[in-house]
Amino acid sequence: MNTKILLCEDDTNLGSLLSEYLMAKDYDVDLLPDGEQGYQAFLENKYDLCILDVMMPQKDGLTLASDIRKKDTKIPIIFLTVKALKQDILEGFKIGADDYITKPFSMEELLFRIEAILRRVSLQKLQMGVTEYKFGKFLFDCQKQVLVCENEKTKLTTKESEMLRALLQSGNQILERNSALKTIWGEVTYFNARSMDVYITKLRKILQKDPEVSIVNIHGKGYKIVYPSQE
Repeated sequence: MNTKILLCEDDTNLGSLLSEYLMAKDYDVDLLPDGEQGYQAFLENKYDLCILDVMMPQKDGLTLASDIRKKDTKIPIIFLTVKALKQDILEGFKIGADDYITKPFSMEELLFRIEAILRRVSLQKLQMGVTEYKFGKFLFDCQKQVLVCENEKTKLTTKESEMLRALLQSGNQILERNSALKTIWGEVTYFNARSMDVYITKLRKILQKDPEVSIVNIHGKGYKIVYPSQE
């Protein structure tokens, strides 16, 4: 079965070009002209990846992504945007975007980004090993992406879950910044680094439920998670 993509783009010409190009690359594509129709299609179908234009009528891409994330924390989301402002890009990452691409762009670049994300998703699904971690007052279920603290459950996004798992897998060692960027985001870029900072901040807020658990910034190197010994 081919990978199924939800493509939301209000520019008819660009949307048609993207849809035809991706279908020629053996992807199944549903093209919708606005956020409202895009969300309805998302509810009625099962997609492997979403490509959302930020500026759309009825419902913009950021709002659509936020609505999608409420239903599915795992599905990869790529934003198409004419906005290159850092704040707009960071807002997308806060919502849970996996990547963004600024117009104008080449079809090959978009294809590369799609393939890179799908490779990461595939590797994550195949990844074996520890699926649960106990640290401090927390129990983290990697597969369900759920963090439990004293019977209170918190559902994590895919990026939050990947980041926390990477920190816990590092144990007493430092999780090197560039290594985490390559593993979780696919490449080391300024915007990916800023995105990682956003997710570290979000994880720190979630982990405040246990004052003895913290994520420490090792200046110039990376991060380390600190918690009491389980002995």
